[in-house]
Amino acid sequence: MIRVFAALVARDLRLAGRVGGSGALSLVFFLMIVALVPFALGPDLNLLSRIGPAILWLAAVLATLIGLDRLFQADDEDGSLELMTASPAPLEIVVLAKVCAHWLTTGLPLALASPLFGLLVALDGPATAATALTLLVGTPALTFVGAVGAALTASIRRGGLILAVLVLPLMIPTLIFGVSAAQAALGGTIPFATPLTILSGLSLIAAVVGTLAAAAALRWGE
Repeated sequence: MIRVFAALVARDLRLAGRVGGSGALSLVFFLMIVALVPFALGPDLNLLSRIGPAILWLAAVLATLIGLDRLFQADDEDGSLELMTASPAPLEIVVLAKVCAHWLTTGLPLALASPLFGLLVALDGPATAATALTLLVGTPALTFVGAVGAALTASIRRGGLILAVLVLPLMIPTLIFGVSAAQAALGGTIPFATPLTILSGLSLIAAVVGTLAAAAALRWGE
């Protein structure tokens, strides 16, 4: 199973490298949101620094949706998904591998780029590091939640809008605790470790539930 998992992850990473696509688009979309918000709020650096973590998290949630509708749809169109479903490997392993590869090309770059983008919202060093850590811990939850919607809309052409309507409400808890953890690092009333631990738990729960639900949705859609 480990070899199958590694081979599927490597396959999707190679395809992402050849096609380009969602990873770069997510970063550009992330940058656009973070860069535009300061123009809308004005030159108040104190206000920007207070709401900076919320801006970065909201941008990350929206950027995660870029390319998520193609997570299973591309394989469904060329017949690869049918072969994967008929293979001896459990469909849950296939789903887990594809979601991990998607996070490595989308969620991880967002978390790694957030310290640079934090400069646009006047975050200092500790606040930038804390926000980057929360994004690193929390973006897997966003990806696994999105995978369920991607599996449900795999057979629907141009299902991106339906996908967003399905998964955005489910991403709200991750957004709340991600922003809470980043705000706690800025001197909030609760310890930083408390919301960060809850955020880690959400990612673990989403990994298990999201994998099982996405696999069930793909079986149901056959």
